[in-house]
Amino acid sequence: HLLWEQGVACSNLVAPTIGCTSIDHDRRTVMTARIYRPAKTAMQSGQGRTQDWLLEHEPAAAREIDPLMGWSGSSDTRGQVKLAFDTKEEAIAYAERNGIAYSVVDPKPRKVVRKSYADNFKFGRMGSWTH
Repeated sequence: HLLWEQGVACSNLVAPTIGCTSIDHDRRTVMTARIYRPAKTAMQSGQGRTQDWLLEHEPAAAREIDPLMGWSGSSDTRGQVKLAFDTKEEAIAYAERNGIAYSVVDPKPRKVVRKSYADNFKFGRMGSWTH
């Protein structure tokens, strides 16, 4: 008998067999992905690694602690995958082509505050001088 005739098809979600979708058959929930543009980290002054759109799967299982080593881990291997795309439309097309449910998170506009070092020493400065 073939695997899908025996009722064991789609049992391996990492490498699904023919006829599988992105549905976790044990929980009957749809695996969703998030499409977003990452914000710059606090350690960056430039805009590096913030121009690409990322497709990242939402965690399907909670992280658990390994009893032997004490490390935290998960049985969800899709959480380890991040796919980068040049545009939002490419990421959406990829998700639709592969039958992945997705949600798009648009980036918030960046608020730029113009500052000058000389403003710390000006005469009419608002706020107390600390040193």
